[in-house]
Amino acid sequence: MKALRYESQSNPEGPTVVLLRLGLVLSGLSGALGVASLALSAHAAASALLETAAQMLLLHAPVFLGLGVLAQIRKVLFLPLVVLLMTAGLTLFCGDMFSRIILEQRLFSMSAPIGGMLVILGWLVLALSALRVRPK
Repeated sequence: MKALRYESQSNPEGPTVVLLRLGLVLSGLSGALGVASLALSAHAAASALLETAAQMLLLHAPVFLGLGVLAQIRKVLFLPLVVLLMTAGLTLFCGDMFSRIILEQRLFSMSAPIGGMLVILGWLVLALSALRVRPK
């Protein structure tokens, strides 16, 4: 365990920096895609699906940013899992919405409900993470 600590302290590109960068990228992509989808929903026939996807993306854009920043200031045991669950969930949920609009078919059967459940699970794991927050 000491070797792992020493390596991460001497390595400026340690796991928390990677999580920060990932949070910044996911936040930027989620925000940009959310705004574009919301703008397009004002003009598209399938505006309800686009609006739903846009709201999900825009809601989670600051969350990804916050998770990346949190990784820099505290040790949170399940934070990488939270990012993974939310990213996978949003990809499936919003991907299904976009697939219905663009391809006029579902991404795959149950992709939106599975994606939604993964996002919910991500939020629950984040709440559970409060039990194991340590100073940096």
